[in-house]
Amino acid sequence: MAERKHTRTCSLCEAMCGMVITTDDGRITGIEGDREDPFSRGHICPKGPAMRELEEDPDRLRRPMRRNANGTFSPIGWDEAFDEVAARIVDLQSRYGRSSVATYSGNPTAHNHGAILMGQLFNAAVHTRNRFDANSQDANPKLFASHHMFGSVTSLSIPDVDRTDYFLVLGANPIASNGSIMSLGDVRGRLKAIRARGGKLVVVDPRKTETAKIADLHVAIHPGGDAALLLAMLSVMFEEGLVDRAAVSRTARGVDELARIAEPFTPELVEGPTGVPAETIRSIARDFARAEAAVCYGRVGVCLNEFGAVASWLCEALNVVTGNFDRPGGAMFTKPAIDLPALAKRFGVGGVSRFRSRVRSLPEVAGMLPAAAMAEEMETPGKGQIRGFITLAGNPVLSVPNGERIARALSKLEFMVSIDLYVNETTRHAHIILPPRFSLERSHFDVIFNALAVRNVVKYSEPVVAPDPDTRDDWTILRELATRIYARKALEKATLPGAAKVLAGKLVGSLSGLVAKTPDFALDMLVRTGPWGDRFNPWGGGLSLAKIRSAPHGIDLGPLVPMGRDRVVTADGKVDVAPAPIVSDIPRVAAWLSRPPSTSLRLIGRRHVRSNNSWMHNIVSLTKGPDRTMLLMNPADAESLGLSNDDAVRVSSRVGSVTTRVALSTDLRPGVVCLPHGFGHAAASDTLRVAGALGGPNMNAITDDERLEPLTGTAVLNGTEVRVERLAIAEARN
Repeated sequence: MAERKHTRTCSLCEAMCGMVITTDDGRITGIEGDREDPFSRGHICPKGPAMRELEEDPDRLRRPMRRNANGTFSPIGWDEAFDEVAARIVDLQSRYGRSSVATYSGNPTAHNHGAILMGQLFNAAVHTRNRFDANSQDANPKLFASHHMFGSVTSLSIPDVDRTDYFLVLGANPIASNGSIMSLGDVRGRLKAIRARGGKLVVVDPRKTETAKIADLHVAIHPGGDAALLLAMLSVMFEEGLVDRAAVSRTARGVDELARIAEPFTPELVEGPTGVPAETIRSIARDFARAEAAVCYGRVGVCLNEFGAVASWLCEALNVVTGNFDRPGGAMFTKPAIDLPALAKRFGVGGVSRFRSRVRSLPEVAGMLPAAAMAEEMETPGKGQIRGFITLAGNPVLSVPNGERIARALSKLEFMVSIDLYVNETTRHAHIILPPRFSLERSHFDVIFNALAVRNVVKYSEPVVAPDPDTRDDWTILRELATRIYARKALEKATLPGAAKVLAGKLVGSLSGLVAKTPDFALDMLVRTGPWGDRFNPWGGGLSLAKIRSAPHGIDLGPLVPMGRDRVVTADGKVDVAPAPIVSDIPRVAAWLSRPPSTSLRLIGRRHVRSNNSWMHNIVSLTKGPDRTMLLMNPADAESLGLSNDDAVRVSSRVGSVTTRVALSTDLRPGVVCLPHGFGHAAASDTLRVAGALGGPNMNAITDDERLEPLTGTAVLNGTEVRVERLAIAEARN
């Protein structure tokens, strides 16, 4: 085989950066940014080149594995694994009810079109109410706000960063995350371009993040203060006549109610609790309202505090009442090649609070219950107790609050199966692990992130590396499990004599042969019936999968365009800027302002561009260099505790403690400490050799599974009260 060049979209984060991958004799020899990619324009972060190491990682599983009595794993055949998993799931559900089996989907699923599309058939086959995903540690407050304001959880507004003049960022660090519900390649270049054209970048965050360091203004807010800050900004805007109520009323309702709600939250009232000077609040409010085009963007730091739903709503409301909704430079909706809202509607995905969890009565969002409820649902006896568990590309022991409790609960399940690349902190409890092919061994199409991009683009990536024939991709794994589960359930209900039942089993078991071998057929259908599709008229000039495949660098479909008429699907077609279910939580915000000042340190998380997910920690190039697992602490706090740089400390909360080392940093406001997400691999050190040698604590061993945002059940991962003490003192006390 000769040397070949392959164009590809990186699938390791939301940025969708284009890559050129060179192979020689089927092996990867180089990965670089694709300068001809119309979206990322040649930009690539360190994660892209690391895909070669992920592809070749000797710790990555290639065959199904069964757990032995001593905790080790041994390989088994695919058919044997599929049959055993289907049999155990059906058996549990027949004995204990369909919701005795639960599912958990991690965020890598969103980067996998095969898992997204075939996952719907799999979910229908399992048919459990106990479904969980990573959104309850991520985006559910934004989905909840979108549902109540725009009429759908899939109507997600995106900052039009390429044309804005004032970009207000709360609780987000896009230079480290590469965007989140805001897919954008070349993040740093796009943010710098705002300032280069005379615009302004303002970042609100308790830490001076990488993004804050290139901003015009960094506002060091107290954790949890975003809702109060936004209410104060709205109070100023209404008080000073910076809202054109007549114009806004044509697109929205509830403006007068919003003005009434915001009025008492003056900058002077919120100044002390938020830590933001009143004059700074007034200045930001005036500049935002007077900018020619402005947009407010709030993400993980906003969603994961105790007022996540309120703050997410207020970010959207700020855009609406200043006339920056559904217009260039403001908050807009995408027009992707595959219409995600229509697809979600077709699959029945949508709605909020339609049912609740068994133990704590926590609400669902988009069909998923809060992951913080998983452990109690496994531990608590009674009808509906979870006894079987299925994970897909997820590691909840490291990503869900009180992870140690989850690990204990997993160890007591009757059956667990994981579709995953590794034996990690979660999957080591599985009875069967089904490893899918890695991204470069299959095609790639961004169903989700094209719908969250700052520009309308589309691209199809061909496989780069020929897979081993005895491996399976996610589409095939989920298809085989779904059809075998359907077959067994059908046979359970059949009233046939023995021989006929065996024959029926063979016939029903062949159902998988009727389902497409690859997701390309489904992709083509969805593209051709989408907003840019040819509607099966090849002479109409629209898109088909074949046309997309013929453009290996991707197709630029142009800037965002007004889509409000299609995406605002409320009964009257207007945005509700004062939705009653969210407004009902305003008294909690008012009570927060009256709390006595806290004397406890507050823990927040952080991201690093090399560390998007815990499964990337087994790669040398992404983990080498300075220790990124240390506890960041302001020097003033360290001095008051008698701590010095690099001291070993114990960090404790209500639910547990971890040990780490201190790194002093003036980037943290006093009273706030900071740990990264996704570390703490000691439990899997035998199977994740690079990650296991890293050290570092599991932040979610000390976040609290009882501390949830009430409207959505989202984990409050930011602002956990912690105690920090030198390790020698802590050990002496114990």
